[in-house]
Amino acid sequence: MPVPDFVLELRSKIGHGPLWLSGVSVVVLDDADRILLTRRADNGRWAVVSGILEPGEEPGPTALREVREETGIVAELIRLTSVDVTAPIVYPNGDHTQYLDLCFLAQFVSGDAHVADDENLEVRWFSIQDLPENLTPTSLLRIEKALAGNVETWFAR
Repeated sequence: MPVPDFVLELRSKIGHGPLWLSGVSVVVLDDADRILLTRRADNGRWAVVSGILEPGEEPGPTALREVREETGIVAELIRLTSVDVTAPIVYPNGDHTQYLDLCFLAQFVSGDAHVADDENLEVRWFSIQDLPENLTPTSLLRIEKALAGNVETWFAR
């Protein structure tokens, strides 16, 4: 999915300056406990599915929408696993952004995983023991927190 219209409107006013956004990420597992990852087009690194919350959108439905839009699969949310803030990010076009991220653990339901948008170069299932070396640090944190087995949501204290 392209940059949301509300972000484009904000950017028309602030240019490339810092923009604080809310986002979701999803650690999707299949029945073999493999993790679904996408290789991002903007930086070439592997990451869990993620996306920006549109104004007024609920985080859970947004997470499921992002999984479907980016990978073509249907998933079911299990629980919220972590809440964190990314380090400032500078995109190739010069936009500065930082995200409050709500990460969910999800279970694969149906579909064939594939690149379903222009945000990703690849979509693939990985064994937990064989994650790619060029995995984003934020994705590694989110995977660790999602798979820790804790009932409560992780957040910085």
